[in-house]
Parts: sequence; C-alpha cells; structure tokens
Amino acid sequence: MFSRIVQTGSRQGEIVEVVLRNGWDYMRRLLTGGKVDEPKLPPPKVLRNILVELGPVYVKLGQLLSTRPDLLSPDYIEALSTLQAEVPPVEWAEIEIVMRKQLHLPLDETFSAIQLQPVAAGSIAQTHRATLKDGREVALKVQRPGLSAVIEQDITLIRLIARLVAQTDFGQYYDIVAIAEEFTQALRTELDFTQEAHYTDQLRQNLSNTRWFDPKQITVPEIYWEFTSDKLIVMEWLDGVPLLAATFANPAFEGDSDREREEISTLLLRAFFQQICLDGFFHADPHPGNLFYLRDGRVALFDCGMVGRIDPRTQQILLELVLAIVNLDAQRCTQLVLQLAPSVNPINRVKLQTEFDQLLRRYYSLNITQVNFSKLVYEVLQVARNNKIRIPGNLGLCAKAIANLEGIARSLDPNFNIPNKLRPMMTEVFQRQIVGEAPLVALLRTALDLKNLSLQSPRQVELLLDRVTSETLQWNLSVREVEPLRRTLDSSANRLSFSVVVGALIIGAAIISANTQSSQVYWVSDVLFAAASFLGLWLIVSILRSGQLK
Repeated sequence: MFSRIVQTGSRQGEIVEVVLRNGWDYMRRLLTGGKVDEPKLPPPKVLRNILVELGPVYVKLGQLLSTRPDLLSPDYIEALSTLQAEVPPVEWAEIEIVMRKQLHLPLDETFSAIQLQPVAAGSIAQTHRATLKDGREVALKVQRPGLSAVIEQDITLIRLIARLVAQTDFGQYYDIVAIAEEFTQALRTELDFTQEAHYTDQLRQNLSNTRWFDPKQITVPEIYWEFTSDKLIVMEWLDGVPLLAATFANPAFEGDSDREREEISTLLLRAFFQQICLDGFFHADPHPGNLFYLRDGRVALFDCGMVGRIDPRTQQILLELVLAIVNLDAQRCTQLVLQLAPSVNPINRVKLQTEFDQLLRRYYSLNITQVNFSKLVYEVLQVARNNKIRIPGNLGLCAKAIANLEGIARSLDPNFNIPNKLRPMMTEVFQRQIVGEAPLVALLRTALDLKNLSLQSPRQVELLLDRVTSETLQWNLSVREVEPLRRTLDSSANRLSFSVVVGALIIGAAIISANTQSSQVYWVSDVLFAAASFLGLWLIVSILRSGQLK
C-alpha cells in the first residue's frame, strides 16, 4: 500500500515523506499495511506542522477542519484556527497571464491603472488594486496559477487515505469517505470564483434588507460581473483597515471610541444573528482579517468563499438550543441535540443528559459576563461527539463563526456578552414565529382553517363509524425496533424448544434402557442417545458462536 501511494506521483510521495518525517506512527502503520486500531491523530502542534509543511492546499484543509468542532476536540480546533499560509506573492508576469486569459478585452482597454505589487497574498489567490477605465476603484482577486492541478493531486491522496480509514470502526461510524468528499468539494468550490461572487452578492442583498440594524453601517463589496470569471473576481474597492487595528474616530460618536466599539460589536452580533437564525445563509469565516473598518465609519465583510446554510427546521431547533444553553437547561439540551442529530444507533439518553448537566452545572455560579459563550457551545458539541452523536457539519461551521465573532467582539468591548445581547432578539423572533409577520392575516387564516375543520369533521366521523360497524376498519401500526426484538424472541424460543427435545430424548432413552430386558430394542435407546447428543452439541455450538453465552 505504501509503495502504491508513493508511485502515484511525485506530489503524493512528497506528502507521504512529510507525514512520516513528523513521526505520525499511526499513519506509518496504515500506509505500510501494518495492524492498526482506532485512528489516532498526531498531537495538535504536530498536525499543524504537517499541514504547514505540506503547503497552501493543506493549510486550507486545516482551516476547513478548524470549522468542525463536531469532529475534533477543542485543542485541535484551537491549533488549526491559527493556520495561515506563509505564501510569497506570485510575480506579476504570471498573474498577468491568468488575467489576460480571463478578460474579454486587453488589460489596457479594461484598466487605466493596476498596482503590480499585491495588497494581500493567500494560499488560493492574491489581491491587487486597480482602476477601471470609467474611474471606479476595484480590487482584483486573482487565482494563483497552476493551483488546480496541485489540488487535484492532493484530492486523490485525501480520498485514498479516507478509504483506508473507512475500514476501521471509527471510519465507518463517522462516514469518513463522505466527510472527505465534503472537504474535497469545499476545496473545489474555493477554486470557482464565480461561486464566491454569487455568495458575495447574496450576502450583500440579505444585509441590505433588514430591520435588525442599520444596513448603512455594514457593507459587502459589490461584484462587477462583466469582468468576473472562474479565476478572477473584480469587486468594489473599499478603503479601510482591519477592524481590530482601527482607531475608531467616527465623528458620529463625538470622539467616544468606547461607545463606538460597543456599537460595532452589537452591529456584528445582530448581522450574524440575522444570517444564521433568519436567512439561513451565513459567512462562515468572520476572522479578524475578513472584517475591515472603513474610512467612512462603516464595517465591511470580505472573503465570502466559505459560507454555511441552515434549513428552516434546523434554524428553529438551533434557536431553542441556544436558549436552552443560555438558561443552562440540561434536559432541554438533550432533547434538542437528539432532534438535531437523530442516530440509527441506540443512545444512552440518561448518560447524555447527565453529562450535559455536569457541563452546565459548572456555569451555574458564574456571573453571566464571565461565561465564554462560544466555548460553552463547543463543549456542548463535544459532549454530543463523545456520545457518538453525529452533529451536522453546518452546525460546526456555525459554532466556528460564533467563536470568531465572540473573539472579535470581546477584543473591541471586554464587557461584551453574547447571552445578554441574544435574549431580546430571540424573544422577538419567537413572538414573530407565534403571531407571524402579519398577525391579522394569520388570525384570519386560522379562522378559515377552523371553519373548514368544522364542516369536514361530521363527514369524517360518519365515515369512521361506518367502517367500524361494517368491520372494514384496519389498523396499520409500525413500531420502531420491534423487528429485532421479534427475531431475538424467535431465537430464544427455538433454543428453548431444542433444549426440551434434547431433554425428552435423553429421558426416553433412559426409560427404554431401564425397563427393557430384550437386547433387540437396545438399539432404540442408542439412537435416542445419539440424536440427543447431536442436537445438544449443535445447540451448544450455536450459542457459543452467537457470543451470547453470558
């Protein structure tokens, strides 16, 4: 197996060499065909070093893994969250070739000026500032040349390792092959800049239509679609600095920077609350490098390549789960987690609730301002993971976004507290869910439903009574887990029957042997003893093979 992986290409051989050089013993045994037990990750720092050595693509994979607290423990999440690709910028001559292939017109007919030195360089792309012929200032996000081929090679190895790990109980339970496909799809999506541009447009539209905050205070760059392609995004240039490096001199606050920091923290929380709990479409990577403070006092949100989606049912359960966590309600947490992630395997509900109670009990005596909400959410997900409950991946993205958001908000305002800010918003959302956006319309619709029910009920009752009296009524009941119980009872009954038969044969043979003087009928008792011995031996073997002796 090891030689097969190395022979698939120089890139794969290089990756295997890096993994083995860093002393990952489990992977060494796995790749060389040795005996392995449950998968064992290297220590967090070692894993981080491996990913950094493997290069930009694996740094991006590590960043994706850092969004999955449902799969990894907090120490791994913390180590991977700090991953940044130390990638030198690509020379302008190579970037120019990519841009000329992507644009319909020559560069000098499209732009009046381009800064050849990039303003930012990442593992996937680098950004240049430019000016269009009509005078608009734009940012050019250009994909690094040759990246597609490297990623496809890396995806091949990721899939191969996933198939190997899938042979273990761990791999089968967590469906490692499906998770690997999810990550590879995310990597491919990062390469399709038109997808990121669509995400940016959707987020911009969602944030411009809101009642939770002033939409003029937060913005997302406008996409210029006439110049955008799968390897080039041309978007509005927004002049500002990273949010945490801003000095906050907005005249609207008359020099009160503390007040402005508090307002910005609340603005971000409301914006992401709307994205997660109302829109079901959210920016999944709001780290400090993606949030800028503009010179006009607005907050800008960049880099929409990683987004999350939540369906309406999950939104409803998630809202109630957040409320249960805020209220430190272990029983309700248990109910909602099981609703979020129904398991085909039996779950010890009492054990799960006990662990939630032990977790939340640690926060009972704390002041609400002392509670690290994102850490508490992570711990709730970890309890679920330890109990073999597979939390949907989009909730891992959601937890990661909340953690980033809380970190930024506390850096701006040390007294910022998510639970205190969330309660009034959640109260309003629940009220709106009860009465609807238009209470009068909802009331009239309910009245109409009641009218229809009152008109249809007598007819339905008449049909039911007619079927009961004519003996044509049939009940179709389906009880979960009853089939395995039936098979178990059948097996037990069969073994009991065999035991009775064996006992009867032995007793019959003994009676014949004791009461018969003629040697001619001794063969009957011999046959009975032989049959009893055979059936008894078969019964013992079947019990031993079933593993149910105890």
